[in-house]
Amino acid sequence: VAVENIHRNRTLGLPLTKAIIVGAEQIALPAIMATLSICIVFFPVVLISGPARYLFTPMALSVVLSMLASYVLSRTLVPLLTRMLLSNEKHDVDHEPFPRFARFFARLESIYGGVLAVFLAHRKAVMWSALATLVISFCTLFSIGQDFFPNSDTGLMKLHIRAAGGTRIEETEKIIAKIEDKIRTIIPKEEVETINSVVGVPLFYNMAFVPTDNVNGGDAEVFVALKEGHAPTDEYKVKIRNALANEFPGVVSKFQPADIISQVLNFGLSAPIDVQIEGRDLAKSYELGQRLIRRMKAVPGLTDVSMKQIFDYPAIRMNVDRAKASQMGVSQRDVANSMLIALSGSSSVAPSFYLNPSNNVSYPISVKVPTKRLTSVDDLMGVTVTPSTLPNAQSGMAATIAGIPAPPSPMQTPQSQTQRMGNLVSLQSNAEMSSISHVNVQRVIDITANVEGRDLGSVSKALEKEIAALGELPTGMKITVQGQGVVMNDSFRSLGLGLIVSIVLVYLLMVILFQSWLDPFIVLASVPGALCGVLWALFITGTSINVYSFMGSIMAVGIAASNAILLVSYANEVRVEKGLDALQAAFEAGRTRLRPILMTAAAMILGMMPAALALGEGGEQNAPLGRAVIGGLLVATLVTLLIVPLIYSLLRKAMPSQHTLDERLKAEEEESHGHNLTEASPL
Repeated sequence: VAVENIHRNRTLGLPLTKAIIVGAEQIALPAIMATLSICIVFFPVVLISGPARYLFTPMALSVVLSMLASYVLSRTLVPLLTRMLLSNEKHDVDHEPFPRFARFFARLESIYGGVLAVFLAHRKAVMWSALATLVISFCTLFSIGQDFFPNSDTGLMKLHIRAAGGTRIEETEKIIAKIEDKIRTIIPKEEVETINSVVGVPLFYNMAFVPTDNVNGGDAEVFVALKEGHAPTDEYKVKIRNALANEFPGVVSKFQPADIISQVLNFGLSAPIDVQIEGRDLAKSYELGQRLIRRMKAVPGLTDVSMKQIFDYPAIRMNVDRAKASQMGVSQRDVANSMLIALSGSSSVAPSFYLNPSNNVSYPISVKVPTKRLTSVDDLMGVTVTPSTLPNAQSGMAATIAGIPAPPSPMQTPQSQTQRMGNLVSLQSNAEMSSISHVNVQRVIDITANVEGRDLGSVSKALEKEIAALGELPTGMKITVQGQGVVMNDSFRSLGLGLIVSIVLVYLLMVILFQSWLDPFIVLASVPGALCGVLWALFITGTSINVYSFMGSIMAVGIAASNAILLVSYANEVRVEKGLDALQAAFEAGRTRLRPILMTAAAMILGMMPAALALGEGGEQNAPLGRAVIGGLLVATLVTLLIVPLIYSLLRKAMPSQHTLDERLKAEEEESHGHNLTEASPL
């Protein structure tokens, strides 16, 4: 803008040095207002909570700092370089460096002047048409979906597999091998980078680093990475889901977030939608969960609906014969401890360490029954139960588990001898939960679901209706929806509030700098135009409203306001200098500021074009931002050039002041001096 204004003054015949000084003076106020306005509109980023704040704070800071740096350079380095580099350049029609472009822009300027004259001649009709267009544009809001973050094709898939309850890990491994082979038949070989699987529960030291829903040997996860240039991942997901449902009917499969961004946005949940049923009675919670699952499967857009917990895991209940155990000097706790040590081992032995005499190194001692000795229920019934009343119970238990006969104790009695597990317990087959989840100490069951083929906002609303249709819940039960839908609503609420606050702050800033309550209102008339452009861009391209498109809207509003500031400030300037009325000043400001406004808008539109086209791997993530900025600026530029001059001519009847502090001080000084003379005249 600074260089364009210097160029304009040079074309008016001013010497280069004079053109630089006058040009810098003319845009001093508009430049600082435009810069601060763009910085202020990024205030909503402060109100965003959760992961979105950390994703957008760097972008907001980079824009604000770059705008401040560009303003400083435009006031210092740009005039100096202009004086050095343009000293020998001639500015007249005969010495234009690009004559074709000059002729094109002259025709464009002439056409714009004619259109603006028509608009100014029919101001009421144009205003009513603009208001009707505004209403129609905001009606498209009901046809645009809502998402927290845009879907991005990263070429990664994570498939969770759950075999029938009680399936051994060896059998699960065979099932996973068949599933991997099926995936290879669906995805062409040249598109597959890797296929990795995790069967069973990861080792304990990996649990903190590997997010997994595996809770037993029947669970597994399949990771698929595709090569660059692959077909859409969502298409492969649909094919894999249908193939597994047809060929593996006893297996429950569902896709989970594979890339790190989706995992972070889900806050550790395995799906974007997680319905938690809280209640002390797990049987009633399970029954209610099954009813809700049937309803959720009927909701369009919800896929992979399943219950996270396992309720039918095979279990063996051991009932201790307390009378017999008491006669043998064995307690129920002794039975439980003996079984626990046999299955998982123990370090509570005496001695607890072994000193190697060859190197004087101490080694801790633990005992555990070898896995190969516990392959059946009969093996479990052969585990030795050692009464805790024996002085050497731990050492005797350890020796017995290790396969060495326990040494006799002088304190043993016939009523306190070691016993076989089968002599003290009876077995009962049962089905139990493999794990019990708690939230705030309360028992919960989770029903998870993915969103596919529909936006998150409409799916969340449909889910709320289905939950309400369940009727009144039993006493002590509660249903809570977690996941991206909740975070999305909170973020949109914060961004909307922040956008309103930022517009108010921009208005107050312009009130101070314009020294007028009316001029900032005229400038902000470009903001509805920017928002209309954003809505139409999202509607035409089928893009949802999400955090990225919200940020694009904020950027479009800031640039639209800065362009309108250039026009209104120049209109005030020519009214003061030339004594023009509001209509003539509006026309003159539009013609003069056409070039810088088009330059600013075109630069931003061209810069956002690659993002809007979603080029490259995962480019869909930035596409909403680019489309929102392009759509907002296209309409906002038209509003700034055609509607803002019209509003200015309608509202700005009074002659504006020069908005300089020196003139205000001078006027106050003259008024004070005249008042003093009046008081002194009688003397």
